[in-house]
Amino acid sequence: MFVLYGILATAGAGLLARAVDLQLVHNQFLVGQGDQRFIREVASVAHRGMILDRNGEPMAVSTPVDSVTANPKVLSQVADQWPLLAQAMNKNREELAGRLASNQDRSFIYLARHMKPTDAVAVKKLAMPGVSVEREYRRYYPSGEVAGHVLGFTSIEDVGQEGTERAFDEWLSGEDGRKRVIQDRMGRKVEDVESIRATRPGKDLRMSIDLRIQYLAYRELKAAIRDQKARSGSMVVMDVTTGEVLAMVNQPTFNPNDREQFSPAMYRNRASTDMLEPGSSIKPFVVAAALESGRYDENSRLDASAGFLRVGTLNVEDEHPIGVANLETILAKSSNVGMSMIALSLEPQQIWSTLRHLGFGQVTSSRFPGESAGVLTNYANWRPVTIATISYGYSLSVTPLQLAHAYATLGAMGVSRPVSLTKVEGPVAGERVLSEKTARTLVKLLESVVSPVGTGKQAAIPGYRVAGKTGTAKKAGIGGYSSAHVGVFGGVAPASNPRLAAVVVIDDPSAGRYYGGDVAAPVFSAVVGGSLRLMGIKPDDIDDSRQDPFQPVQTLARR
Repeated sequence: MFVLYGILATAGAGLLARAVDLQLVHNQFLVGQGDQRFIREVASVAHRGMILDRNGEPMAVSTPVDSVTANPKVLSQVADQWPLLAQAMNKNREELAGRLASNQDRSFIYLARHMKPTDAVAVKKLAMPGVSVEREYRRYYPSGEVAGHVLGFTSIEDVGQEGTERAFDEWLSGEDGRKRVIQDRMGRKVEDVESIRATRPGKDLRMSIDLRIQYLAYRELKAAIRDQKARSGSMVVMDVTTGEVLAMVNQPTFNPNDREQFSPAMYRNRASTDMLEPGSSIKPFVVAAALESGRYDENSRLDASAGFLRVGTLNVEDEHPIGVANLETILAKSSNVGMSMIALSLEPQQIWSTLRHLGFGQVTSSRFPGESAGVLTNYANWRPVTIATISYGYSLSVTPLQLAHAYATLGAMGVSRPVSLTKVEGPVAGERVLSEKTARTLVKLLESVVSPVGTGKQAAIPGYRVAGKTGTAKKAGIGGYSSAHVGVFGGVAPASNPRLAAVVVIDDPSAGRYYGGDVAAPVFSAVVGGSLRLMGIKPDDIDDSRQDPFQPVQTLARR
């Protein structure tokens, strides 16, 4: 018994000594070894901010998705289960096996990105060593191709690549967090240990776009491109009072939810990147320079009865001579001869300065990626031929966004407000670039363009007065101008107190008509007319002097 007790006492002392050794002497070493095997630092993915239209409708949201990751070193130990994994992921067996075999030196690879949570359930059920399902976010665009060019898209890593997503990526992007977790031998999380860095979600962005107007512009432009068999088209609608872009659409367009459509030819925002010679749509701003010079007023008359004007080697012609005409007739009939006579009588610096102040030859404040500045050479390089051609829309290039901004400045009675793609809160002061008298006179003159005798009569909107200008220009090609045309219409409404400015561009229509008044003006009428009604803007083309139908008619008896 003494021997037995001695053996038990010795064993107990040995166990106690070992416990002291493990718990006190080598405690920190063993804890560290355990942590290395089971405690991991993992990222806590930040949620990207939403993009909303001006009324709070979602335009871009991040939805939770699952991605399958693998540790090839661990997964190689259960190679016989690879076919089951391929089946659960709907992947080709040979392709999966080849990928795993070629990455045996790595401890982390993605097997599938952005799977739907329901599709990842089968992978989770396998509980396969070395395979994990991680939660990520994928960008979803509820409006699809309606706002594709405005929004752009993100990469698979949720980083903005084009459009608003790229321009405001820093604002929309959050900051991923870090935390320590305990994992089992199969890489599955058992519990959270501590937070290393808190996750900072991205901030929401409220855009200036009104999805109702955006859809209206998208629908009408798409129909026009189809009916006119045009190569492409763009439209921009702006709020005159704030400088906000309410709609910006292009055709052809793309669906940002479909990554197979991601090619530069499809996702290029033509409204801000593509340059065009604006044709006669530039004429109101040359007339503005004439009015600002003090040498002309609304009653000024010019003799263009010859129907042509020789300027150096250039022969400027009107299709129909307009005779002796005032500024209103020159604009209504879109006389190139009359405009050339006006421009050549002015100082080149006066024209250049007016166009420059209106925003031509420089990028706007929209912050849109890849926006073009257009082309407006310095007046010191102008020759008489240059001045004449500029007066009717050649020898300079603009973007549809620049042109819309210029018309918005005109509608704001000469006040240039910064172009904004985000919602503006409160009044915007802006910078005066034209006198109020000049702007009011010009708006009045441009109403004649949309009259029954003007070139833009198809831009008329029932119940509203419209001021605008048509434009038609030949497209430059290799060795000179081609037979293709660009049809343009730009204007403001209601003319009595402008609220909206819009520009429509139809590129290379081939259905038989190509004048801006025929192909672009009807789109302006449909979109701006619908927008005014959606915004509840009171009609201005109503005769308030008419008898109120609810009042009794008063008659006077004669003796």
